[in-house]
Amino acid sequence: MADSTEKEMKILILATLSGGYEGANSVGQSHFEYAANTYVLPVVSPAMFPEDFYLRAFERGIDAIVVMYSGSDCPYRGAAERTAEIINRVFPKMKERGINPRRLRLVAICTVCAKPFLEEVAHANELLSEIGPVRDEIAAAQAQAA
Repeated sequence: MADSTEKEMKILILATLSGGYEGANSVGQSHFEYAANTYVLPVVSPAMFPEDFYLRAFERGIDAIVVMYSGSDCPYRGAAERTAEIINRVFPKMKERGINPRRLRLVAICTVCAKPFLEEVAHANELLSEIGPVRDEIAAAQAQAA
């Protein structure tokens, strides 16, 4: 993927403080590089984000969202299950709006997972180079509905 395309499309990572964010921190401490179109948002738990958050993020130009959490190691009781439930309810709503569900991904990243963190960023960019910007999908779905 060309650098200009990579900079145009945006990847949002919701990284839990107990997992994904520590993985991102491990990447930084190791002085590894990843694509500049990646925005890491540290969160206590992605379970606190309602379904509408994801849909609005796509509608506002976020091209891919990767939810990186600590999985069953989450220190908050029921948060991992709740996060999975929310994400599973978002997928059909994405389809209804003409948004490819592959743009949203839920992955378990541990506190020292530098390599898996980098792989997820690379995977998201590969996907975006294949399917293009979300605004194109949304526009096509709106045109088809009209």
